[in-house]
Formats: sequence, C-alpha cells, structure tokens
Amino acid sequence: MIIDQNKELATKPHYPILDGLRGVAAIIVVTFHLTEPLGTGHLDILVNHGYLAVDFFFLLSGFVMGYAYDDRWNKMTVGNFFKRRIVRLQPMVILGMTLGAIGFYYTDSTIWPLIHTIPIWKMLLVMLIGYTILPVPLSLDIRGWEEMHPLNSVGWSLFFEYIANILYAVWIRKFSKTALCILVGIAAIALAHLAITNGDVSGGWTLNVEQVRIGLTRTMFPFFAGLLLSRIAKPTRIKNAFLLCSLLIAMVLYMPRIGGAAHLWMNGIYESICIIFIFPLIVYLGASGVIQTQRENKICKFLGDISYSLYLVHYPLVYFYVAWISNNKGVTIVEAWPYALLILIGGIALAYASLKWYDEPVRKWLRKKFA
Repeated sequence: MIIDQNKELATKPHYPILDGLRGVAAIIVVTFHLTEPLGTGHLDILVNHGYLAVDFFFLLSGFVMGYAYDDRWNKMTVGNFFKRRIVRLQPMVILGMTLGAIGFYYTDSTIWPLIHTIPIWKMLLVMLIGYTILPVPLSLDIRGWEEMHPLNSVGWSLFFEYIANILYAVWIRKFSKTALCILVGIAAIALAHLAITNGDVSGGWTLNVEQVRIGLTRTMFPFFAGLLLSRIAKPTRIKNAFLLCSLLIAMVLYMPRIGGAAHLWMNGIYESICIIFIFPLIVYLGASGVIQTQRENKICKFLGDISYSLYLVHYPLVYFYVAWISNNKGVTIVEAWPYALLILIGGIALAYASLKWYDEPVRKWLRKKFA
C-alpha cells in the first residue's frame, strides 16, 4: 500500500515529493506501533492517529495508479498489469513474512502465551499462506491477536491493496469521471458513517465479516478518490511543498484523541475530515510541489526508496519490543524510548539493506523473467 508504481514505468516522470511523503508517513507508522503498547487503548496512545497513515497510503496509491496506468491500457493487458503488481509487491511480502517466522518463537511472552504451544509445521503453513498475502482463518491464529497475518501484522493492508488493484484493473478503470465521482461519493458516505459510529476507522486486520467490512470501507474511498484526483487535478507549481505537506501529515497523525470516551463521534468526524478532505489536499500539494535543492531531492528519494520496505520489515522487530514491554509490566515511555529509538533506527537500516540487497535485485530478475 505504500507502493511506488511510478518506478515500474521509467518512461514517465514521477512525483519525487509524493515519494518523500510516503516515507514520512511510513516512519510515523513505526512510531505509532512503538507507542501503541504503552497505551491502554485507543484513547491514550501517544501517536494517537498513526493508523490513519494506512488510509493516506491507499489514497496515494490510487493517485499514482491512475497516473501510471490510466493511459496505458491500449498497450497493456490485464495479465501484464498483474505481473507488474506482483513483481512490485510480492518480494517484500515474502521477506516480511519470513522475518516474522524467524522471530516467531523468540517473541513468546505473557501477551502471547499461545506461541510456545504452536508446532513448527503450523507456523510454516501460516508463513507459506502469508507469502500469497491471502488471509489466514482464525483457526490458524498462531499468535492470539486474531490477525489475518500473525507473522507480520501489517500484511492486512496489502491484502486490501490487492483487492483495490483487482477492482481497478478489471472494472473501475473503465469508469467515466462521472461514474467514478458517484462511486467515490458513496464510499465517502460509508467511510464517514463508519468513523462516526465507531469513533474511528481503526480495524480491518481480522478475517471476519465486521473487520473485512472495515477494511473494505477504509480502502474504497481513499484508493478511488486518489484515482479520481489523478484524473481531474491539474497540478500547479508550489514551493516548499515537501516541508508543508510533511508538517500537515505529522499534525494529522500526531493529533491526540478528540472527544474522549464520552464523545466518540467527535473523533469520528475528525478522522472523516482528514481522510476525505485533508489527505487529498496533501496529495494535490505534493503533486504540485517543486523540488528546489539537490538536498531536498536526495531526502525525498531516500524516504521514497525505503518507504515500502520499512512498512514490511518493521513489525517483525516491533514484536520483540511488544514482548519486552509485556514481560516488564509498568514500563513507562521514559524507560521505553531508548529501545523504541533503537527499533526505529534498526528498522530504517534493515529497510534500506532489504531494498538494496534483496528487493531491487529480485525485482530486476523477475522483470527479466516475465519479459
């Protein structure tokens, strides 16, 4: 879902600022996952709206999808489209699931008492299913969190990313602007209803009716709103767009919970406004932005390069951190921050190494193989 479709089609110029924003949001996701176990629930997590980064990724993916592919269907088959998506997505999916499997038994803790009872064949079966990004049923919940992907929690959003890709390639790419506007409008109403009635849009990672509904609702509006934006937007030239958009993303995602337990609907309104209005604005500003210095270009390139790999490799590291907090009840942010910083820096380093030594070489080999 934090995917650089542009780089697959090198003949088209891409948006370097959007690359950089993808990386900024990916780093904020890591900080969210590092502060999440220190809270008691959604109301008091330090990086309270960090999960909205996923909705931003969906919107960004839809925008770049439209830009990269909308005018290429006269010389590209649906089969070729899916080959491109598999080459782009699956190598890091496989690595992320493998890392989760390697660390699985070493994260046994009070929060996951089930782990030491799981036979290795069952863990390996979950890993192999994970390689396909298909969700595992609750009968294969080997960690105890009722996740679609118990070896790498973030895999759920890639599952819905694939669903959006399939809908786009098979059907929705043919929509006129009017039809797409209607679809996006209906999806916006569904998203706002979910957010306001639940108090937030958090969810989508369990294979049951309610959670799949949440996942689909979180995917449909931002992805296809991004597609619509790519078709109707006429980017201008805006200076300092990367800094401005980075600050906007940080403000939205680091915003404390609004309304508290007594007024959940208030937070739902906030999240609806963020996803339906602010995120499209950020993407438009980013697409309109002008890189002003070589340094800014290098920063955006680095952040864009590591964004997808960071998203896929950081959570296997976070499992160790969560297990440590679980085994040491009462850990405070003051005690935890050095370990959290180590995970963050280690995750970025692992993401860069994974990109250069694994992801890029494997994708290059696969492109030649498919060609």
